[in-house]
Amino acid sequence: MITSVLVVNRGEIACRVFRTCRELGIRTVAVHSDADAHALHTRVADASVRLPGEAPADTYLRGDLIVKAAVAAGADAVHPGYGFLSENAGFARAVLDAGLVWIGPPPEAIEAMASKTRAKQLMGIEPLTEVTAADLPVLVKAAAGGGGRGMRVVRHLADLDAELAAARAEAASAFGDGEVFVEPYVENGRHVEVQVLADTHGTVRPLGTRDCSLQRRHQKVIEEAPAPGLPAELEAELHTLAVRAARAVDYVGAGTVEFLVAGGRAHFLEMNTRLQVEHPVTEAVFGVDLVAEQIRIAEGHALDPDPPRARGHAVETRLYAEDPARDWAPQTGRLHRLALPEGIRLDTGYTDGDDIGVHYDPMIAKAVAHAPTRAEAVRKLASALERAAIHGPVTNRDLLVRSLRHPEFTAARMDTGFYDRHLPDLTEPSPDPHAPLAAALADAHARSRPGFGGWRNVPSQPQTKRYLMAGEEHEARYRHTRQGLEADGVRVVHAEAGLVILEMDGVRRRFEVSRHGDQVYVNTTALTALPRFPDPTAQHAPGSLLAPMPGTVVRVADGLTAGAPVKAGEPLLWLEAMKMQHKITAPVSGTLTSLPVAPGQQVEPGMLLAVVQEA
Repeated sequence: MITSVLVVNRGEIACRVFRTCRELGIRTVAVHSDADAHALHTRVADASVRLPGEAPADTYLRGDLIVKAAVAAGADAVHPGYGFLSENAGFARAVLDAGLVWIGPPPEAIEAMASKTRAKQLMGIEPLTEVTAADLPVLVKAAAGGGGRGMRVVRHLADLDAELAAARAEAASAFGDGEVFVEPYVENGRHVEVQVLADTHGTVRPLGTRDCSLQRRHQKVIEEAPAPGLPAELEAELHTLAVRAARAVDYVGAGTVEFLVAGGRAHFLEMNTRLQVEHPVTEAVFGVDLVAEQIRIAEGHALDPDPPRARGHAVETRLYAEDPARDWAPQTGRLHRLALPEGIRLDTGYTDGDDIGVHYDPMIAKAVAHAPTRAEAVRKLASALERAAIHGPVTNRDLLVRSLRHPEFTAARMDTGFYDRHLPDLTEPSPDPHAPLAAALADAHARSRPGFGGWRNVPSQPQTKRYLMAGEEHEARYRHTRQGLEADGVRVVHAEAGLVILEMDGVRRRFEVSRHGDQVYVNTTALTALPRFPDPTAQHAPGSLLAPMPGTVVRVADGLTAGAPVKAGEPLLWLEAMKMQHKITAPVSGTLTSLPVAPGQQVEPGMLLAVVQEA
């Protein structure tokens, strides 16, 4: 009987595993890097152990330190979560050798399937070894790990070597394994997967399908169960192939077999020998707790002889601290508030006041809705996200809402090329035009005091306040009168620091206003209060390239120095932030007049990286 579990992970998945452990009466142990010393997963665990350092290679990828932590904390079992060491057979063996229970598949099964190259060979599929122009497009893929790291689509043969090098570096940083391989790239297929559970008594059970087609940079954004619109014969084939893959390696525990579906055919991708990020949609549809099932299987129990039945439909969105309109640039900063309406499952590793840093994946939370039908679940989740209070760094919330309401998604006609086709429309700014006025009125009330800002007998100039909203400046104008506050064309019904009610054309609207320093949130619209007089020093030379995010300069283009000619679109340097590499390219053809950064240098948002003078 397991009594204490250490989770080899951080953030959302650690908190999620701890929740089930508490329900089962099992003590919990967290591990944390220095960057995560005050993270939520360390605060909700019964005990925590420090892993000195901040980078994953020094902390969450150090299996030796984690085994020592489990022994020191008195844990008798280890749960791998997902990512990091979750698919590392050597680590699984080290856990078992230490006399601990491994809540995962046998090391031999991990070894067979954790390398995507070996997994494909096991299923009778060989990777490409010699790539020619006829093979294009191809996909460069990390042999270990997942989450889109170490993946590159190559459409031009001349780009292959550079993309191989970038994928190796990214995979090594994220998973401690730089092995990559090349396979044909299936354009605009659907990403469909099957959840499997297998016990030590010979039972392998498929638990329906999931559709994970909406992806950015090969990382899933929206997932749902069951996968909509699959013919019964194809769904049966997917189940059969998934069970075959599990039995081929004597699998035990929870795992996922992934496929690309195109032209009515299923193409095997890989088997993930761990829990998936999107497991909550399967839990919602089948009414099971997959973490509890993992623990029971690890204790030697057999699966229930009566398989659970699917009920309804579930949809999950991943809320990221990122800006989809700026090439998905990850964002950092203080998360002031995170709140969704009741009835939505929220799995997160953050609470109000926590900081989102640069070291790890930018996912803030997963929001899950379950309903009797797909249409109801989609509507429920879109409405909840639209109403959610998310105050802090820029997120992909608006993108998620628009994606859920897009005709292709509502009609279940989506594929993996969805964002390639629709990203510009999905990221078009649509701020509330009345938000600046509501913010200004709330600010006026918050700052008012006797003898300050009141009405006058003599008409005066209107009060003004400037805000930055959706990248543009907006000015709000209002007056104090005997009747209260007035604004052109709008009747002010009520104004206080946290709530403003405006009436337009006989319709009253409520605006909830929150302020955190210069950041103001009016309902779901974010604004930045601007100073009355602009800072004359905040200027940069034409052609300046500024860091779009905090991160580390990991590479500068070979031979690149100040004075060199460059072409528009030519890569100049690469930044690594939140486990992904981001390419900085020349905006125009001309001369590189300044390159003030070097590999290994830490940069902050807005820091000057290079200057390109247009020819």
